[in-house]
Amino acid sequence: MALTLQVVSLLCLSSALSFAETVSGVLVDAKCYAAEERNVNPTDTETYVDRDGNLEIRYCHPRLKTTSFAVVTPNGQSFVLDSAGNAKAVELVRKTGKKQGYEVAIAGGVSKHTIQVESISLAK
Repeated sequence: MALTLQVVSLLCLSSALSFAETVSGVLVDAKCYAAEERNVNPTDTETYVDRDGNLEIRYCHPRLKTTSFAVVTPNGQSFVLDSAGNAKAVELVRKTGKKQGYEVAIAGGVSKHTIQVESISLAK
């Protein structure tokens, strides 16, 4: 009975770990980036043709007072960090000082458009 319980527990833990993944991209101020994404002409039918994603990323780079972060992947998807991830990102930004862009690698679980961050580091 105890052996069966251990095996079942091990299988449950291994399946939970398989959902962890690494997301790489640029760290941005989540509030600023969301505002820039919403800033569109409602009658424009070619929204993504007229947009400069790199400009939005540069404009919304995190500052020392930023508290809410998101990561924008190279294909343009954005993921908001959970509260633990925001705390880790604040620490990373303060530790590295003022920079224009933060290329990061985030390990954690992705749920819809939110990342449950286990670790965050500067990408090499």
